[in-house]
Amino acid sequence: MYLENVDPVAAYSAPAAVMGSSSTAVRAALQPALPEPPTGTAEISVLTYNIRGLPWPIAMGRGKALREIGRELAALRRDGRQPDVVLIQEGFRDEVAGLFEESGYRYWAQGPGRTERTRFEGAVLGARDLFRGEGVGKLMGGGLHVFSDAPIVDVRSAAYNNCAGFDCLANKGAMLVRLAPQGVPVTIDVVNTHMNARKASMAPRSRTLPAHNGQVRELSAFLRANRAAGAPMLLGGDFNVRNSAPRYDFDALERPYTVVSEFCSRPDSGCGEGAADATSEPWLRSQDLQAFSPGAVRVQPVRSEAMFGADDPKRRLSDHDGYLVRYQLSWNAATLAAYRPNPAMEVKPHKLGVKVSWRP
Repeated sequence: MYLENVDPVAAYSAPAAVMGSSSTAVRAALQPALPEPPTGTAEISVLTYNIRGLPWPIAMGRGKALREIGRELAALRRDGRQPDVVLIQEGFRDEVAGLFEESGYRYWAQGPGRTERTRFEGAVLGARDLFRGEGVGKLMGGGLHVFSDAPIVDVRSAAYNNCAGFDCLANKGAMLVRLAPQGVPVTIDVVNTHMNARKASMAPRSRTLPAHNGQVRELSAFLRANRAAGAPMLLGGDFNVRNSAPRYDFDALERPYTVVSEFCSRPDSGCGEGAADATSEPWLRSQDLQAFSPGAVRVQPVRSEAMFGADDPKRRLSDHDGYLVRYQLSWNAATLAAYRPNPAMEVKPHKLGVKVSWRP
């Protein structure tokens, strides 16, 4: 089933003010107070996975690997262990449709498309290096896909203006899907993104670092412009920050989310299995991150794990591991009081699956 993007993303600008001077670890504690015990709880699991679905001749034999990823997800489903949401990056090939069919998920959204453009009032690199793919145009879309068992009731996407090297040939960006899980009293905003590479882009650091920094600001602006009031947010993707503190630390105090691996490195985090010590800087050991931000519902990461051959290189189906995080959601009447319900939703049949529209 394919979910069509119905509402175009409104133009957005870079944020005019920062959130404050608190660190991400401190900001993670700024969740809705629960003066009374929670009246409701739920769990949701999110898998982020760069599947290396690059077109031929950039990558060979990827069609078979993508079908196998779909079968692996189906096997997890048969065991009752499938992630509730799957965030895919580098899904540039047509075989992603087969992956989706194999996996057994009910809802599928993708974006941004190859021709999508988003206005951003931020610094963009000046002169283009045509020999490294800059200024040639977009040959591919963003390669972002979201699979979900819960209904997707809205989709927003944005293409990054900043880019460097051969990464500019793809319309990299971010997409937000709004989920309506059964038993949760609010919708949940889930965000997928893929940011500019370093060495793989074949561009010098003098270009890749400013491009990545610009994308960090574009992502924050996109989130502030499109998050639903009161909705908790879960964010994942290929941030391309491995072994690069300058990339990870840029605008860290201003980002409107808390990185799971940083939060879980605190001894009092309550993350349980999968947590790591802060001295090992687990957030710099992978390109792939997940993050969260509470709303009218509290969010607590409770477990994380690597998947898809992380423990056996011979079984790897991509050049990335899958990264799964399980979150506990909790709420009571006090935290829900500020929540403003969404307008009524109407779902109509559509030739590509379903078309989501809204009634005021």
